[in-house]
Amino acid sequence: MHRSQIIEGDSAIVLNDLPEGAIDLIVTDPPYLVNYRDRDGRSLRNDDNTEAVMSVFAPMARAMRQDSYAVCFAGWSALPQFTTAWEAAGLRIVSQIVWHKRYASRRSFTEYRHESAFVLAKGRPAKPTNPVPSVMEWVYSGNKRHPTEKAVEILTPLIRSFSKPGDLVCDPFSGSGSTSVAAALTERGYIGIDIDPAHVATAKARLAGVARFQAQSNGRAAA
Repeated sequence: MHRSQIIEGDSAIVLNDLPEGAIDLIVTDPPYLVNYRDRDGRSLRNDDNTEAVMSVFAPMARAMRQDSYAVCFAGWSALPQFTTAWEAAGLRIVSQIVWHKRYASRRSFTEYRHESAFVLAKGRPAKPTNPVPSVMEWVYSGNKRHPTEKAVEILTPLIRSFSKPGDLVCDPFSGSGSTSVAAALTERGYIGIDIDPAHVATAKARLAGVARFQAQSNGRAAA
């Protein structure tokens, strides 16, 4: 198994092909099941397909190392479906992280000014030595590469807190590859999986850029 790769395919199938317990940390941002379209008309594959999204969590849990963490973004509107799927997979919620936005991403019954993720545990992992705050400031990515792209600056503290250098970080809803970029920049291995070939190509290009940057930096250090 290659420890640093972006894979095109159905995440449930790919995860079932990985060795059991191979993954040290999951950080992922699945579709929120809201049939989202951004202002440019871009949508997300399977954002209207509950079964396709929920079927990923059992093989995800299988691929996770015993006593490890997953950090999963989720929207409130489909939270019952997410929590049911997590529980069925043997993952329990141990904390929630909320990011405060300085702008409203949507207006409805309230102004939407936050994003949230849930910290899930498989088994009884040790508590982080340096836990992240439960409320942090949002960093806007610009969504140039993906309709719901998360900034690397958002993901890096999660990876640092819930894993250690040399660990293998997986994102089964990889999108443009931000989780894998954050993992590579913090000396972790990565596996990103996505069903959309365009997003896979974007992620591979980004990771190739990271590899070039690291090679140049190592070359300068050696000189």
